[in-house]
Amino acid sequence: MKNKKAIYDLALFGGEPVFSTIRSISNIVTPDIDAFLSYLKKSFDARCLTDNGPMVKEMERRLAEIHGTEECVAFCNGLWGIVLCIYCLAREGKTEVVMPSLTYRRLGDIAAWLGLTPHYCDVDPVTLAPTAKTIEPCLNENTSMILVAQPIVNILDYDGLTALAEKHNLPLLIDSVEAGYATCKGRKVGSFGNAECFSMHASKLLNAFEAGYVTTNDHELAERLRKVRAFGRGGQDNVEELGMNAILNEVHAAMALASIDDLEDQVERNRERYTAYKKVISNIPSLELVEYDETEVRGFKNILVRLDGSWPISRKNMIRILHAENMLVRPYYNPPLHANKTEYMTISSDLPVTDKLTKNHLLLPSGAFLTLQEIEVIGALLSFLQETGKEIQNIIEENSYDEIKCS
Repeated sequence: MKNKKAIYDLALFGGEPVFSTIRSISNIVTPDIDAFLSYLKKSFDARCLTDNGPMVKEMERRLAEIHGTEECVAFCNGLWGIVLCIYCLAREGKTEVVMPSLTYRRLGDIAAWLGLTPHYCDVDPVTLAPTAKTIEPCLNENTSMILVAQPIVNILDYDGLTALAEKHNLPLLIDSVEAGYATCKGRKVGSFGNAECFSMHASKLLNAFEAGYVTTNDHELAERLRKVRAFGRGGQDNVEELGMNAILNEVHAAMALASIDDLEDQVERNRERYTAYKKVISNIPSLELVEYDETEVRGFKNILVRLDGSWPISRKNMIRILHAENMLVRPYYNPPLHANKTEYMTISSDLPVTDKLTKNHLLLPSGAFLTLQEIEVIGALLSFLQETGKEIQNIIEENSYDEIKCS
């Protein structure tokens, strides 16, 4: 690691990168390998490696306990969990799914895959989340359901969303991938709406290599989800309705269980990294850390910052600069879904808050491979960029990106 003392020490201008290897925003937590193999051995001993095996059942039981729900249904990944929830919940004969534009890049594709039309809504400027106020103008006689997604860091206004769904008699499905370990007013995330969906991709809070799950207190919905994830079978060789193969295998369930064993310790490590970031960013003008509500349970996995209007370097150029330093930072959900050109129909009106937020937020490196010392180095670099930013911005504007060289 190398601190910057002069502008042309920046890697973008030919200097040596701060980090010799990539520091990303992905979690990539690897649980204890012996714990993983111990769980997997149980599946080998039972001679059941897939299709609702013993580790999948144990994983579902423990996740339901974590989220305080009566049901948990596992899937091969989080995307197909959302797809099949929409398939089971959407109002028959209706064509639109109302969802935020500032969210997961494939959420609109999911609705389109089911032959439904994404209807994009705006978000709250403070929480970055869709609210009853931003959703209700999009509701109409064609609305089949409300699909909301947790923002990164903050939590949805569950009370307002629940009241809205009840008022309009619409299903409420929640993509809670970014709130896998959290509470809202003391109640565990996972227990709201008709159902909540989660991912256990390797980059998420719980690493199952690749997996997903749905939590709900609706027993009828849970049973139908179990049926449609397994070819629509209602029993052995008895296909009762249209389904698909979205079952989770035992290898990935064993990895998930080993990750669950480490969850409390991981959250504490995440909190330490978040606290370190909070300390260094507090001393940098024009850079604001989007803070977690520490009066509630939080996973502290992501680090999100806002560049205010006086930050001297554009967000686009910040990404260029930091990527050159081997910091794989990412813009916050950019471009928003309504700005994408798609092969399917979408609906959206003016979304001024979304358009603004997508230009000034940045995800910083985080996760298991980032040390507290490295966070101090990142803080020093960000402080240097703030102090010298006007000159850096001018140099970039006066040169093409590929032509910038050390003088």
